[in-house]
Amino acid sequence: MSAVDHTDAWARDSLDRLTALPGVRRAGVALMEGGGRRLNFTSAHHPGEEPATWCHLDAYDDVPLNTAVRSGRPVVGSMGRVSRTHPAFVERQQGTETQALAAVPLVYGNRTLGAYVVFYSTVPTFRDDEVAALCELGASLGARLGEAQADHVRTPGAAVRTAEPGSLVVEFWVPGDPAAVGPARRRLRDTLLLWDVDADSTETAALCMSELVTNAVVHSGSGCWVEVLNESAAITVAVRSAWSPQTVTEAAASDLMQVHGRGLQLVAELTARWGSEPDDDGLTAWFVLEA
Repeated sequence: MSAVDHTDAWARDSLDRLTALPGVRRAGVALMEGGGRRLNFTSAHHPGEEPATWCHLDAYDDVPLNTAVRSGRPVVGSMGRVSRTHPAFVERQQGTETQALAAVPLVYGNRTLGAYVVFYSTVPTFRDDEVAALCELGASLGARLGEAQADHVRTPGAAVRTAEPGSLVVEFWVPGDPAAVGPARRRLRDTLLLWDVDADSTETAALCMSELVTNAVVHSGSGCWVEVLNESAAITVAVRSAWSPQTVTEAAASDLMQVHGRGLQLVAELTARWGSEPDDDGLTAWFVLEA
């Protein structure tokens, strides 16, 4: 199953759960992409309905979903209450059956992956325990999404090229947490030390890998595989990550890879060559150091 299939299946299950909540007339889920510059959104009106086509939302629009993503806190209340902070959004809801809404972050570990929104045909009481239950649901849905993405990418990605006979290859998994970048750097250093790679090249490889792994963790919402290849007097490091919720186009991948522009400029300056290769399931970013 591809990354797209994983996310679509997650969206269908999530929307079934959300539209089954008491009083809910419509529900939607939105996932961050584009380095947090946009959300990918889909919705449904009742359990079992096929979700609407994914569409992009500007992550800087003044709507409850974006507020929930940016703040990490829920936005709940009647249309009257929500109009105090999002008047233009509420005005656009006039003529619909929506009387109240809840926009709640989707969280996985210490990361916000997006948010869900439910539109009510009646106004709930939104007691503290009810809001807490909505937040717990956001954590549950976020964990399922994060784990599904991690399960998908927990298989080594295709190598940048086929290894030659007698070459050395090491692959290791990096969890989807910025704190995991340090241990990954140490793992790479230990590997290159065993291969008798000189200290300068080792530090350069560790620095460049850190940039690619950080990009992968920030953008994929999950972990990544690192492949280290030693052959033909060159060290190749490839970082493989999953992307969602749609097939990644080359233009989109290029856009996302520019978010940490300074770091990638450093990779370009320090390595013999580097690049990124998107496909239907994710992205492989790589660089080569020549001995």
